[in-house]
Amino acid sequence: MSVHHARRRRAGRVAAATALALVATLAAAQPGLAAGSTEPKPGVETVAGIDPALTAGRGATVPFVEQEAENATYTGDLVGPDRTPYTLPSEASGRKAVKLDAAGEYVQYTLTKPANAVTLRYAIPDAPAGGGLTGPIDVAVNGIKLTSATLTSQFSWLYGTYPFSNDPQADPNKDWWLTECGCVPSATTPAPVFDKPFRPFHYYAEKRIPLVVPLKKGDTVRFTVPKTNKLDWVVLDVADFEQVGLPKLPPRKSVNAWLYGADPTGRKSSADALDKAIAAGKKLQVPVYIPPGTYKVDRHLVVDKVTVVGAGNWWTTLTGDGVGVYGKYVEDGGSTDVHLADFSIIGNTRDRVDDDQVNGVGGALGGGSTVERLFIQHTKVGMWFDGPFSGLTVKDNIIVDQIADGLNLRRGISNATVTNNFIRGTGDDGLAMWSHGVSTPAQDADHDNVFSHNTVLNPALANNIAIYGGHDNEVANNVVADPVREGSGLHAGARFSAVPFSGRTTFADNTTVRASTFDLNWKIGLGAIWLYALEGPVKGVDVTGDHYLDNGYNAIMMVSEWGVKDLYGIDDVHFSDVQVDGAGTSVVSARAFGSASFTNVDVRNVGWAGVNNCGAFGFPATGSEFSLVDGGGNDGTDGNPWEVGRNWFTPFVPNAITCNDRPPVVTPPAPSTW
Repeated sequence: MSVHHARRRRAGRVAAATALALVATLAAAQPGLAAGSTEPKPGVETVAGIDPALTAGRGATVPFVEQEAENATYTGDLVGPDRTPYTLPSEASGRKAVKLDAAGEYVQYTLTKPANAVTLRYAIPDAPAGGGLTGPIDVAVNGIKLTSATLTSQFSWLYGTYPFSNDPQADPNKDWWLTECGCVPSATTPAPVFDKPFRPFHYYAEKRIPLVVPLKKGDTVRFTVPKTNKLDWVVLDVADFEQVGLPKLPPRKSVNAWLYGADPTGRKSSADALDKAIAAGKKLQVPVYIPPGTYKVDRHLVVDKVTVVGAGNWWTTLTGDGVGVYGKYVEDGGSTDVHLADFSIIGNTRDRVDDDQVNGVGGALGGGSTVERLFIQHTKVGMWFDGPFSGLTVKDNIIVDQIADGLNLRRGISNATVTNNFIRGTGDDGLAMWSHGVSTPAQDADHDNVFSHNTVLNPALANNIAIYGGHDNEVANNVVADPVREGSGLHAGARFSAVPFSGRTTFADNTTVRASTFDLNWKIGLGAIWLYALEGPVKGVDVTGDHYLDNGYNAIMMVSEWGVKDLYGIDDVHFSDVQVDGAGTSVVSARAFGSASFTNVDVRNVGWAGVNNCGAFGFPATGSEFSLVDGGGNDGTDGNPWEVGRNWFTPFVPNAITCNDRPPVVTPPAPSTW
């Protein structure tokens, strides 16, 4: 036996022993916990804040159970529902949360399944000068205090205009579009005075908390503001309860990062040691195993033709300023056959600087590469890939608390599958394909990619899922909810210098929840799905089997920017087998020239007219410049005041003008099974 193999085998035994020691408290029950004094409510499981039956077969299959604070037992105050930007409830899951502002106030959950860990989504105030505060929250199980957790706002609270800042006294970017506050002057008027802090947003953060003892169905977990707390308030949003398994042991043939000096205590940098381990794994063609621990990594780890695995994303953590795992850039040859799995990447990014490469996973990872079961938090973008390249699978990951996007496929990426990922609390698009035009459409178009069975929640800015140009891409079986401002649940936009849409873009069997927002610049409601012709036409879009639930305004929005309304339209768009349950104003709002067909679109709980058709605002005597094609089977009534019980669609075919962008909004009832 070689010395190298002997060391590797001994290291594996050490890793196993360490792993078992780390989980001893999770593996052993603690008897004698008394029942709490307050009669708890039964646990209520939700997905995106609604009954899981309404999203069955869609979204990510996750290892945890979601429970909303507003459905639990609590002694604080309910905040919300509210969909108004720059408010705490608007950014909360389900648009509601519970505010605790006095010592002893609590939220108590009753478990619906066994668990030994919880992820708590919360908000606390920022420091007056920015930079965040910290404060404690007590955790009790069945009435007995178990531990205290430290909450922080150091990674939340952004202010101002793009690219945003964590400084509440920062001036907004005067070159940015500011009409939402009515403060853009003409060339002859004095400069406006801006209130400070200007537009605070991105309030929430997440905390992973081991519960130490294994809990069973019916046990209670209470989060209480302790007497030592100095925060003015704590808002609890949602708790995800999880049964975390034992750490994964090293593959039988692998390189152990400890052999190369990686420090699991996080006291010294492990970047060089991990580089050496990765080089050895690549040379020997065996996986690199990173045992349980927290490893300080203050730069990128560059990977190519190598497998890097941890003990599980609750057990192995890479953290530090600038931490990230990157493929080589295309200009440097790109990376292929890379496989990343079962660890966490937790960064230290506190404001948005778009030129900074502080993403969790990045570069070019093609040629059959996979990224699986990672947990990524506090980076600028969870995963940002730069093409052109082909052949990537991203699945079963959790991405939370990002300053910008959750995941972005930028420029010429093809045959990528992004599936079964859970994304929450981004500061820009949750998932995006961006066909960034920097050379030729043939090279720059994203194409033949799939976003499927993902759950994307609570983007504080922009869209849950967005497609910018390209061809033959698919968005299918996703659950998206609660965008806040300047975006919708599902989006196809000719913007951001994207190459033109061509081929077919498909949205199929997605569910949106509370995804129609009010655009503060246009001062109109967007749609749960939003097609936007800004820098070119939008065409070739097929929408099949989507469910649009609890829409504040419109379910479907098709719009061109005013300055180009006579240049760029929306055409060759087809909606079929769609359900709309709740629209505060209309099912369809068209503010462009072009056409779309509708077949078997069933609706209910529509607040105003079924169709708002302004066309290109020429208002010709022949009717709107936007035509509706009736494929049949469009059932349900709208809430128009002229003919009660009228079909939502047929009176507007082919192009009746009914232009009212701001009718009275009727808040829809909660969605229910059809």
